[in-house]
Amino acid sequence: MKKRSMLLSTALLCSLFIFSGCEQGQQKNAPAEKKDIYLQLYSVRDDIKANYAAIIDSVAKIGYTGVEAAGYADGQFYGMSPADFKKSIEDAGMQVLSSHTGRPLAEPTSDTNWEETWAWWDTAIQAHKDAGMKYLVVAWIPTPKTLADLKAYCDYFNQIGEKCNAAGLRFGYHNHNFEFKEVEGEVMYDYMLKNTDPAKVFFQMDVYWTVMGQKAPVDYFNEYPGRFEILHIKDSKELGQSGMVGFDAIYNNADKAGAKYMVVEVERYTGTPLEGVKESYDYLNTAAFVKGSYSK
Repeated sequence: MKKRSMLLSTALLCSLFIFSGCEQGQQKNAPAEKKDIYLQLYSVRDDIKANYAAIIDSVAKIGYTGVEAAGYADGQFYGMSPADFKKSIEDAGMQVLSSHTGRPLAEPTSDTNWEETWAWWDTAIQAHKDAGMKYLVVAWIPTPKTLADLKAYCDYFNQIGEKCNAAGLRFGYHNHNFEFKEVEGEVMYDYMLKNTDPAKVFFQMDVYWTVMGQKAPVDYFNEYPGRFEILHIKDSKELGQSGMVGFDAIYNNADKAGAKYMVVEVERYTGTPLEGVKESYDYLNTAAFVKGSYSK
């Protein structure tokens, strides 16, 4: 009887060990917690024209939290009303974060038709509000030839930002690499940062184009803290391949930048666009230096 009791005890201990080991293995192999990572839909610009619904569904299945649009025109997004666009994104399980659009000033800037310009912006701002956007971003301006032209754009952006604020949106500017050139002895990007009101204009730094402009993103975070509410996370192709962009330093200094959202953009690909955006998502979602969220 005593021997039988010992055998039962041993069997019980073995079963507990096996069960515990299985549970530990499950915990060890559990998938990483999903992080807040957004996608600029320009990354799938050609595919989205061919089959919008299928591509949005694929982007959601990859794991992206939400999107930044690149298809605004005449009060619509990708040919849909703001409400229908918002619904299409939310039905896929994602959020509408922001959008790229813009209306350049005339050349010369003094020839701008302000009545038409502000009517255009009133329509655009209302459409972005109706689509549930948090941010409206100008993605490009013609390279100013003089500081007076650049100052005209800074004043213009301050006025747009004021209108956006009144509608509950934040207004920002997205850079390329030409902004790091000088106009009459002034670096364009620095001049824009100094001559726009932080309460009205934020900067969506494209970290790849900043590096291509031979500048360090973190240096700008240190010099202009809090100005970069959204970062465009980009590389020459898929994220992390080139070794040119110090993503770990960028993410480790995101709080100083004032970054609340990280938006992936893939302009060129090794394979297909969807493969590229998936590889880029996986790179960030498994990176130890990327926090779960920056907006909380």
